Amino acid sequence: MSQTVVSLYLVPTPIGNLKDITLRAIDTLKSVDVILAEDTRTSGVLLKHLQLSKTLQSYHSFNEHKAIVKLVERMKKGESFALISDAGTPAISDPGYLLVREVLSAGLEVSCLPGPTAFVPALVASGLPSDRFVFEGFLPHKKGKKSRIDSLLTEARTMIFYESPHRLLKTLEQLVEALGQDRQAAVARELSKIHEETVRGTLAELIAYYQTHPLKGELVLVVAGCPEHRESREDKQAKKKAGWNTAK
Repeated sequence: MSQTVVSLYLVPTPIGNLKDITLRAIDTLKSVDVILAEDTRTSGVLLKHLQLSKTLQSYHSFNEHKAIVKLVERMKKGESFALISDAGTPAISDPGYLLVREVLSAGLEVSCLPGPTAFVPALVASGLPSDRFVFEGFLPHKKGKKSRIDSLLTEARTMIFYESPHRLLKTLEQLVEALGQDRQAAVARELSKIHEETVRGTLAELIAYYQTHPLKGELVLVVAGCPEHRESREDKQAKKKAGWNTAK
């Protein structure tokens, strides 16, 4: 049986600590013809650290619509590409989805390597339920932000958001208005880096903390789901043991 030829690899890159790159990721970056990078300067630093000399081509949210057609044509002719973002897994709150869709539509193969992404360690370290969760990415900056938050009023699963340092306090205040000041949450900052920290508490406690502790760096906000709509695993198991129908 012949081995499937992959035209596009999505390669996760470290979110901070460069040692988090996988051996498979390094081998893949070595093997492809071209590396598509969100920021060639940022990716150039990583490649220099890995002692890799490879053609870098810019691919970001401002040029992806124009670039896709030509890239797919090149893949049809046999060129192989790796897509990387500045940090983490491509297409997770970063460009990539449109390219993957078009490559697959052209009948070509896509492979995504496992690797670093910020929201998973943030969720696990938060101490909040991680058996079921919803990833919301970045909330709208202005228009639509309130309606997005309001749509989560009865969300029972743990909620994960990406947010910037200068918008965090405003977001926390809006979450308090919608979800209440006692909702449990956690803010993970600078994951895998020297100044990594996770601050846990109620939304009100987080507001008080960050009013006196200026924020810097990348962060992930994790918020507990609506307690009135969340049924614990223990409750479900107890009902099942008692003969309740928990499938409804």
